[in-house]
Amino acid sequence: MKPVQLIYSLYAMALFILLLLLLMPFFFIASFFGKIRGGNMLFKLCTLWADIWLTMIGIYAKNIHEAKSTEKRPCVFVANHISYLDIPMIVKVIREPVRPLGKYEMSKVPLFGFLYRNAAVMVDRSSARNRARSVRTLKQFIRFGISIFIFPEGTFNETGQPLKAFYDGAFRIAIETQTHIQPLIFPDTIKRMHYRSVFSFTPGICRAIFLEPVEVAGMTQHDLQKLKEVVHAKMEEAVRMYRK
Repeated sequence: MKPVQLIYSLYAMALFILLLLLLMPFFFIASFFGKIRGGNMLFKLCTLWADIWLTMIGIYAKNIHEAKSTEKRPCVFVANHISYLDIPMIVKVIREPVRPLGKYEMSKVPLFGFLYRNAAVMVDRSSARNRARSVRTLKQFIRFGISIFIFPEGTFNETGQPLKAFYDGAFRIAIETQTHIQPLIFPDTIKRMHYRSVFSFTPGICRAIFLEPVEVAGMTQHDLQKLKEVVHAKMEEAVRMYRK
């Protein structure tokens, strides 16, 4: 590791914590306004935090819409997952209220865990009951007109391939609520911060590619595997193309 990169990474992490501390009173106040109104307030605060933090560490997000005219909300956002930076990118590039599905383990992180518990829908994959409860909660948000965000790979892709296999959850919810899927890829987050180390920060452009939405109107659970394969193929092709 280069000394300059180490210093830069320490600066990025220190600023990350400082901004969280400064905004924590506002996060705390927003948490009293309920899951809908309070959650939307938290998301706006997270957007402000991401705007400031990413700008001050020299990471510049760039949105690319392949078919903006066909996008509509609410939707089920699905994206590849290969870096811790994927999470700040969610609130940076999606400028509307959204509820991400988050791993329960992240809620135990000091300071950040409080925000994570209140801004995301927690899931403990080791518990079938907890998984079912998380799915019901995500469906409720869609009924309130709020989009949801799921990493269908479940965890970091460390395979060396463009994508890991997808879990069924996002696609099952999309079919059951008849809500279209909005695929999204982050081709550059691994370059800005590698999953192997929190000391791998590098400044630069970080793109978010919004692919053409995938409609699910009229689909049933019999179409789940086909739908999953179609979305996986679209995202895999995009990752290969944009990482060149």
